[in-house]
This record gives sequence, structure tokens and C-alpha cells, in this order.
Amino acid sequence: MSDTSKPDTKEDPWTVLRLLEWTTNFFTQRGSDSPRLDSEILLAHARDCARIELYTAFAEVPSEEQRVAFREMVRRRGEGTPVAQLVGYKEFYSLRFRVDENVLIPRPETEHLVIEAIDCVKTMKVTDRPIRIADIGTGSGAIAITLAKHIKNAEITAVDQSETALNIARWNAAHLKFADSIDFVHSDLFASVTKPETFDIICSNPPYVSESEYDDLPASVREYEPREALVAGIDGLDVIKRLLENAPPRLELGGRLIIEISPMIADLCEELVDATANLAELRIIKDLANHQRLISMAKIES
Repeated sequence: MSDTSKPDTKEDPWTVLRLLEWTTNFFTQRGSDSPRLDSEILLAHARDCARIELYTAFAEVPSEEQRVAFREMVRRRGEGTPVAQLVGYKEFYSLRFRVDENVLIPRPETEHLVIEAIDCVKTMKVTDRPIRIADIGTGSGAIAITLAKHIKNAEITAVDQSETALNIARWNAAHLKFADSIDFVHSDLFASVTKPETFDIICSNPPYVSESEYDDLPASVREYEPREALVAGIDGLDVIKRLLENAPPRLELGGRLIIEISPMIADLCEELVDATANLAELRIIKDLANHQRLISMAKIES
């Protein structure tokens, strides 16, 4: 799709279909995990339309302005910029979240955490007050806001140590009309969380990449997403260890702690939970790729 490859005749126009086919091949050569999806999202953004609308417009020729915008995004994507940062948003659990270089881009695997939290709420016998939920390390607010949508009358506290990330989360909550359901707190874990004193559910997608793993991450992750949202010490367990230590005192008896993990540290996480006196009923939940992705455990009397 370079300038020299543009057709000069009406018999060979740059239709929507041709643009998608060319770009899919280009992204494939650049090592994209989802070259066709990347192409469709970028072209739909350039045309200011829903992605599904491209399928009824294969024969149409985008305007020169649209092609210029698309070509620039394709160039930047080829250099490694994540699609979500190019278009400014990421879909998560059927909601659209604003993202930029200050927050982790929500991944499909994290939707399993949302599902686990919703399922846990269904079994809780809390009738005299709202369900209280904490989302530790909220980033873009994807987990907290999605739970606010699907758990009616929940009181949600969304915590992050990055004020910049919290500003994005607040924007997303306001834009999606869930700001009234969420209290955003600037804090390192629970340090500045004063109310409520205890929660029914504490969930977190913490940093869990080891220092050595970080160097092997794709450039599209390593160079464009915040390091502090990814890396957690030599073994990737620094924040998880702190959560296992600090979360139980803030949990109601029978409440659940749900943490996303790396499959590479699942066995170590299980050992840590087993060594924690007041956590039990451990569930290790797998993602769609059959990787161990979550640990979910209940608070018991110590």
C-alpha cells in the first residue's frame, strides 16, 4: 500500500476488500497474532464506521483522506504500536475502554476474572447491604466498570498507585455512565483505602511478569505499555505476595480473593496460598487456551 503500489487505473482501485487483503498480508509478515482483525479495526476507525460494516462495503473505495489516515496507522502498527493505542480504545466484555500508554491494554484472558467474580457474587448471602468489591490495580478501570455493569447495586472501590491511570479509569467510568457506582482511590494496595473496612470480593490483575521474562516480551508490549503494570520482581511474584498478605484482613469472612496470574507461576502461587493460614478453598481457573490463569480463594477463620 505504498505510494508506488497505488493503482493508476480505474480497473484496479483500492477497494475496502483490497486494502484489507494487502494489510492482512503486511501484518502477517510483521508477525501480528491477529493480522486480519488488526486490519479491520484500523480501516473501520479510518472510515469512522463499525467493523461489521466493512463486510457490506468490500467493493467501495475509501476516500483519499480515509486512505491517508489508514496508511499512517498501518505504518505505525507495522513498527509495533498496539492497535488499541492507535484507535484509542480496547473492547473488553462488550464495553469499549479508552486506553493509552499509561495503562495496560485489557486482555481477553482477564474476562475470566470478571466471570469468576460474578459467579462468586451469586453464591453470597448478603441481603442487608450492597456487595462490596475492591479492584486493586484498576488501570483503565475495565474490571471495576464491567463489574459495576453486571452486579447491580454493588459498591466498588477501584485502586491504583498511578494517578494518571486513575484519571483514565475515571473518564471511562463517566463515559460509560458508571461513575456513581465506583470510588476511585489513589493508593498502593490498601494503604489509603479507609472505607469500607472490609470487602466481599477483592480482585486484581496485578503485575506478574518476571524481570527475565520482560526482556522477551513482544516489542508491542514492552515498548508501549507501562513497565510498572507488567513487571513484579525477579520471579514475578512481588505484588501477588503482597496481595496474599494484605488482602485477607480486608476481606469479610467467606469473602473471596481473585487474582490473575501467569501460567508460569501457577505452582508457586498455589504454594503461597497453601502457606497462608486464613485462605482456603483454592480454585485455579484456566483460560480458553487451557492455561492456568486465575487463583480464587476464600477467607476462613485463622
